[in-house]
Amino acid sequence: METASAEAQGLWVEPGEDFVLTPYLEGICERALAYLQAGYPVHFSGPAGTGKSTLAFLLASKLGRPVMLIHGNDELRGADLIGSDAGYHRTKIIDNYVHSVMKTEEEVHKSWSDSRLTTACKTGSTLVYDEFTRSRAESNNVLLSVLEERILSAGLGTRRRNGLVEVHPDFRAIFTSNPQEYAGVHTMQDALLDRMITIHVDYADRQTETAITRARSGLNEEDAEKVVGLVRELRSRRPAKARPSLRASVMIARVLAQRGARASHDDPLFMAVCRDVLGARGGDDVDELLQTLAQPPAPPVSPPPPARNGRARSSEARAGGVR
Repeated sequence: METASAEAQGLWVEPGEDFVLTPYLEGICERALAYLQAGYPVHFSGPAGTGKSTLAFLLASKLGRPVMLIHGNDELRGADLIGSDAGYHRTKIIDNYVHSVMKTEEEVHKSWSDSRLTTACKTGSTLVYDEFTRSRAESNNVLLSVLEERILSAGLGTRRRNGLVEVHPDFRAIFTSNPQEYAGVHTMQDALLDRMITIHVDYADRQTETAITRARSGLNEEDAEKVVGLVRELRSRRPAKARPSLRASVMIARVLAQRGARASHDDPLFMAVCRDVLGARGGDDVDELLQTLAQPPAPPVSPPPPARNGRARSSEARAGGVR
């Protein structure tokens, strides 16, 4: 996705030139857009490298509103999502209209800095909270009233009545998350999960992965199919946490396209790049798979001749003198 210049009210996003929309992705987007237009937050959940963030930005672009982006992390706290005091603002007036009399008035006010969540709620922007489960569950509690009652408790520093901010009617929220077995991911509270519609985003079909790999690398179709096929085969052999994603296919393909190499077992660069990219989370399975790729295909086996029936054999036996 491409992002336009940042503004005070957020970012305007639109698909980049290398964006590919296949039937698989289009089906997910249509469902998610229907949920958002009905007023429900959308949650994309799935393994890393399945395009959840890209889908989130694509949906945001279809809503036609500015985007406020938040990245989940372990250090993020509820106060960070709401906003904070930004120091003090002091006003001092000196009245010396009468030469012999000097009057001084001084006022001190707290200055408040809105967070991206608060700004999105006020302006009706689209919130994209990427990998929100990397933030602690208690930090995300402020979202409960935002998504259900459409009220943000933003603190007295906002100068709003009782510190409450009414959420703009155009405000929408899109969340992404990785499975809990991933490092750095916290358990999500049930109350928050109950307020959103979760779409599980798994690895795309082969056609989609090949199209995306070609678009993002410039590699020819034949070699792109070979790279994707290799990655998908390795993915099927590994446990969930060690499976290579579409990013691995794009990395390999982009290097091949840049260097003018081919996805062939007799190309040393291809073999070396595969070991470097795919061997980060695995062991000898990469070499085993590459060796299998390097082996010439086995010659076709001719089918055995049809067996003769018992009557024919008996006739031949009698003709040979066997009684």
